[in-house]
Amino acid sequence: MRSLFVKIFLSYWAAQALVVVAAILVTLATRPPRQISSVEAQQATFLSEAVKAYQGGGTEVLHHYLRSIHESQHVRLFLFDGKGQDLTGHKPPEWIERVERGETRTADSFWGRMGAERFLRQAMTTEDGQRYILVIELPPEEHPFLGPHGVPGLGIAIAVLSSGLVCFFLARYLTRPVVRLRDATQKLAAGDLSARAGVPKSRRHDEIAELVRDFDTMAERLENLVNAQNRLLHDISHELRSPLARLSVALGLLQQRSGPEAQGALDRIDLEANRLNELIGRLLTIARLEQGGNGAQKVLVELEDLVRQVASDADFEAQSRNCRVAVSIGGQCSIVGVPDLLHSAIENVVRNAVRYTREGTNVEIRLEKAWGTDGSVAALRVSDFGPGVPDESLDKLFVPFYRIDDARGRQTGGVGLGLAITERAVRLHGGSVKAYNRTGGGLTVEIRLPLAAADTAAAREPQTEVPSDHA
Repeated sequence: MRSLFVKIFLSYWAAQALVVVAAILVTLATRPPRQISSVEAQQATFLSEAVKAYQGGGTEVLHHYLRSIHESQHVRLFLFDGKGQDLTGHKPPEWIERVERGETRTADSFWGRMGAERFLRQAMTTEDGQRYILVIELPPEEHPFLGPHGVPGLGIAIAVLSSGLVCFFLARYLTRPVVRLRDATQKLAAGDLSARAGVPKSRRHDEIAELVRDFDTMAERLENLVNAQNRLLHDISHELRSPLARLSVALGLLQQRSGPEAQGALDRIDLEANRLNELIGRLLTIARLEQGGNGAQKVLVELEDLVRQVASDADFEAQSRNCRVAVSIGGQCSIVGVPDLLHSAIENVVRNAVRYTREGTNVEIRLEKAWGTDGSVAALRVSDFGPGVPDESLDKLFVPFYRIDDARGRQTGGVGLGLAITERAVRLHGGSVKAYNRTGGGLTVEIRLPLAAADTAAAREPQTEVPSDHA
């Protein structure tokens, strides 16, 4: 039972129901019904008059008196002598005899009322030493709120249901802001910086409402900071493009006018300028993805065709290191997305694998349908045979500008933006990406993207879940 609403509702309801039921039962036990109270107040009179009738007129007069009481008070009276004999001369019922012997609780005692007993018992000893015992049998009490054995079943049911209704609205009142807060937190964690819990306009100013308002203030501040950071990144990247373009023109003119002795330095300047230009382009891509892709139009994309195209280009580049790119397609995978962003996301992963795999090895690309926790997905796995990544760095590979080894980054020309672009592009399409080391060496990057609705039914058919070769 993890729901806070259910916990509050059931605990409050149980407490309220127990209190109500206990109060009703204790009241019944300590405060006898009106009929019992009336008869209990007269039982001493009944006993003395019955004894007088018997001593004055015998069995016949006693019988007449007991019948008159029955007709007027609707109770049955039984008079016994000290030996337990019924003085009317009739054989009383067995339960009356048990009451006379004191073997049954009576309605004027605590446990008797708890057990809804219908008998009263009183004894007296006359001046001549004779002992008499009077047993009174009360009629069943008829009351709309009382059930069998005098238990107020309908009253208890009404009390329990009414307390449950009160506890339901109380629990809902307490947990509704928490539910909104949880939904907003999940959206914020998923990248929706506009998510707000939004306390409704009311006079509610308790601690939970204040917590929700503080969350909204924090989320608004966080959105402003991230947007300002993205705008700054976007503006700086744009501002760098102009001087870089002029630098490229000047470099071209200088290469035409300089001699061979300066060619090495000019080539180095050209290389660094190209790297800077690529870096600016990647920064702009990051800024665009952080802003939701600038509303790029999504269309139906055949992912297998896109993967084959990327693999073909990467295979051409890999031949310079005596490497190849092998592709395995497990079926048609149609997704709804932005082709350019998907191409860039997959290309960054594949080119990164080609860059770090050992010479003479293959980069393996495998695409197939799978059924994940959130529905049907297209699972793309890109594996290399390189040095792998330390386990503590696996989660940081998709952080902008993160590099495991600065020396290796300078050697390969990487700046730590390729996989960051991949992660943001995949997240923009509702997918996920993760990296893990292969058994036997190398790194695998797995991209999961939700399939289009047309492919969902096909993915539900028996499919082999994409195998994992985690270390």
